[in-house]
Amino acid sequence: MLAPLGHTITDMKNHSHPHPHHGEVEPFDPAHPERFAAAQKCTWVSVGINLLLTVLQLVVGYFGRSQALIADGLHSLSDLLSDFLVLFANRESSRHADARHPYGHARIETAATLLLGAALAALGVGLLIAAGMKLQDPANLQPVHPVALWVALLTLVAKEGLFHYLMAVAKRVRSQLLAANAWHSRSDAASSLVVLIGIGGNLLGYVFLDLIAAAVVGVMIARMGVKLAQGALAELIDTGLDAAEVKAIRDTLRNTPGVCGLHELRTRKMADNALVDAHIVVDPKISVSEGHYIAEAARQAVLSKHHVLDVMVHIDPEDDRKVRPNAHLPDRFVLLGHLSEQLNDSSIRERRVVFHYLDGKVDAEVFFPSQELPAERAEALQAQCNTLALKDEYFRSIHIHCSGAPE
Repeated sequence: MLAPLGHTITDMKNHSHPHPHHGEVEPFDPAHPERFAAAQKCTWVSVGINLLLTVLQLVVGYFGRSQALIADGLHSLSDLLSDFLVLFANRESSRHADARHPYGHARIETAATLLLGAALAALGVGLLIAAGMKLQDPANLQPVHPVALWVALLTLVAKEGLFHYLMAVAKRVRSQLLAANAWHSRSDAASSLVVLIGIGGNLLGYVFLDLIAAAVVGVMIARMGVKLAQGALAELIDTGLDAAEVKAIRDTLRNTPGVCGLHELRTRKMADNALVDAHIVVDPKISVSEGHYIAEAARQAVLSKHHVLDVMVHIDPEDDRKVRPNAHLPDRFVLLGHLSEQLNDSSIRERRVVFHYLDGKVDAEVFFPSQELPAERAEALQAQCNTLALKDEYFRSIHIHCSGAPE
């Protein structure tokens, strides 16, 4: 006979990547060196391109009298600032988990994305307001210098190329922040296309189109900022994974050998990873160690098949949503004293007794060596236990075992 599985066992492990011991890594030694190095490299590439474009657009836009090119230059400046934000966030979020941050520092990326989104939204609104105010005075509208058109074309090509480069790296290293920065570059490319059209229209005699293009750029920047901020905020308030991914994780847990049921599956995003909590139901009569083995097998299955940082598995011997609670029942020592008193046998306290807390009552198994309990006495004792279980406030059943009991 196996030992019982208690009412619940909580199996919470550390991350799949063990924490380094003190002295093994430097304070800024990244947890994922390849990802860290790739993010640093491509972000510095972005810094160089955005710095060059910012200076070129602002200078040419100012002397060439193009409000649209100046707006796009400010957009490029925001890219430059966001690149430095990415460098900072990538460095900080790559730190190993520590005592104060047991789940790691991944949400630094999320916080940086939120700040980037808010800054973009504010910049876009500011550009929109500025363009709108200048459109109120058509007499001051001026044609732009033709060189602004070539700068706008150069910007469009550079931004589109940068988008493809950054997105390729973001997908390879699975970085939310790099992906956000890549889409920022794509929004720049789209805005540069609008600027190109606006400047072209201005040169064809429709001078107001330059300001219209500046206003459109403002709207595009604000929209992208709001979208980024909303996504980051959703993660910071522990929004769960999408339904398809949750279903896939649920199927993985249910297909683990030994899992009889599953409930209370909860997920929450952690940057590019996720945290998972689940209650699994196992056979209530198996041993504690077997229950732990099943929980660990379920946990490892999820970690290996899904992009998950950690899984907490709570073991239930029954679906506690559908049965009576057991918290009101007394502990083992009280039950042993109660059983000894009811059976008028003080040796019960010294016997091997297994308790199963199920559906608001207790099933008890009492083991006697066969040489100490003859068959006739065993039958009489079992009959006494059956009668007791019919009216006892704690016990639902009491079974006497007098052979094959382990020492």
